[in-house]
Amino acid sequence: MVVTPSDKAQPQSPTVQSDNRVAVLLMGYGEVESYEDFANYNEQALNLLTAKFAPVPDWLYPPLARLLAIFDRHEWGHQHNDFISPHNAIFERQRAGVEEQLQAKWGDRVKVFKAFNFCAPYLPEQVLAEIKAQGFNKLLIYPLLVVDSVFTSGIAVEQVNKALANLADEDKHWVEGSKYIPSFFNQPAYIDLMANMVEEKIAEELAAGFLPSQIGIVLMNHGCPMKAKGFTSGIDESQALYEAVRERLMYRYPLISVGWLNHDTPLIEWTQPDAKQAAENLIQLGAQAIVMMPIGFATENHETLLDVHHVIHEVHKSHPDVTYVQMPCVNDRPEFLEMVAEWANPQIEALLAEEAFEVNPALGQERAKRFHDLFEPDHHHNGHSHSHSHNGHSHSH
Repeated sequence: MVVTPSDKAQPQSPTVQSDNRVAVLLMGYGEVESYEDFANYNEQALNLLTAKFAPVPDWLYPPLARLLAIFDRHEWGHQHNDFISPHNAIFERQRAGVEEQLQAKWGDRVKVFKAFNFCAPYLPEQVLAEIKAQGFNKLLIYPLLVVDSVFTSGIAVEQVNKALANLADEDKHWVEGSKYIPSFFNQPAYIDLMANMVEEKIAEELAAGFLPSQIGIVLMNHGCPMKAKGFTSGIDESQALYEAVRERLMYRYPLISVGWLNHDTPLIEWTQPDAKQAAENLIQLGAQAIVMMPIGFATENHETLLDVHHVIHEVHKSHPDVTYVQMPCVNDRPEFLEMVAEWANPQIEALLAEEAFEVNPALGQERAKRFHDLFEPDHHHNGHSHSHSHNGHSHSH
């Protein structure tokens, strides 16, 4: 039977098992809304993020988190008039908008939940417990905030895995089907939207006063550490996203640069040029106006707001005659929410149609034990535990 895709709700296809329900888990960072939460937020972020690329011992996390909280409070409170991040509210609008799109097609068999990497009460473990309690048996994991980073998406999966391990029943796992949507850095609809937003903004604010060759465009990606203990950090994906958006714009606007929004951590080498360097480079090439456009973030957050504001402020001090335009993320633009839902549809269709798989956590543990016994049959046979030694031959090249 051929089911033709349609935007309208369609009759249930016979292949779909009616008792299946899919929970879509949209994942973002979350940001503090009370300054009291800074230390806790920073500690979680250090544990999940920084630990993967910085040699920081565990005992240092709590004091380091408290120290960073003092800097955060100064920046948000004093430098930015008691700034409160709009991130969580925007993410909720994204969640609601995507759910509306998906329920128009699938009805109440699909529900969209949000999880924040670092913010209670929406930590993945809390949200997955709720998903389980509501009787969902299939899961679509969907990192949304950072467009480029396999690194950040990896953290999302890490937290989901930890939560699923803790929520497993002994003999049968409640999750009977799962799918994952990777970064959408290479989706033509998203790439086109990024370019269109830049073109619209230039038409509104700059086209009347500047030649196209005098308008510099900084396309801002989520910064990546150059080395992250062998983790793939998302540099390739981010670079590909930048090149694709640049390709759409460069025939009219020749002055375009990537600008990485880095966290300036000591001892860590970050992607270059950072956003400030990128803007200065374009000005050196004759840009009289600079457009700062975040393409590596789908949701506004303190990096796209405060960090970019700092960059503009600093560059403006050296180049006061240049015009600066700070652009928003894609946020909850209706066409974006439509595409996010569209990318989910084939995965949801597959999850609803697939036979439920059955996972028994006890079997997994038994298998791990057998594997362990195979490699470590006996720790006590006359102290010769390394039976697979290389007879003392060194392999020098």
